[in-house]
Amino acid sequence: MSAPHLLHTVLDAVEIRREAEFWRQLLDLVYRPGDEAGEGDDEVDWLVLTRDDGTRVLAFQRVAEQARSTWPSPEVPQQLHLDLTVDTPAELSAQRDRAVGLGAKVLLDRSADEDEQLYVFADPEGHPFCIFVA
Repeated sequence: MSAPHLLHTVLDAVEIRREAEFWRQLLDLVYRPGDEAGEGDDEVDWLVLTRDDGTRVLAFQRVAEQARSTWPSPEVPQQLHLDLTVDTPAELSAQRDRAVGLGAKVLLDRSADEDEQLYVFADPEGHPFCIFVA
C-alpha cells in the first residue's frame, strides 16, 4: 500500500483574496483556472494557487474570524508555519524587503546569526513563516 500524497496546504483567512495574493506574489505562483481575481470576490470561500505546471501548492479557505498568532508569546500558538529558503545572505535581505513590501511583518530578525540566518514573519492574516539561508 502506498502512502497518501500531500495535495496542498490550506490556510484560513478572513480576507481570502488578500491572503492568496500575498502568497501568489511571494512564491511566484498562479491561480488555479477559475480562481483568478474578478467580480464576486466577496463571495469566494476557496482559492487555490499552483505552480505554472498546475501542481497545487497552497489553498485558502475563508473564515468569519480567526485569532492572530501571538508568537513568540504563547497565548495564541502558531498552529502551522511555512519554512522558505534562499541560497545566500544577499537573497535573504532581498526577500525580507520583498515580503515586507507585500504586507508581511517582521517578527524576528536573526539575519546576523552565524549558525542560521533567518527572519520570522507574519503574513497579512498573521500566519508566521520563516525565510532562512539553507
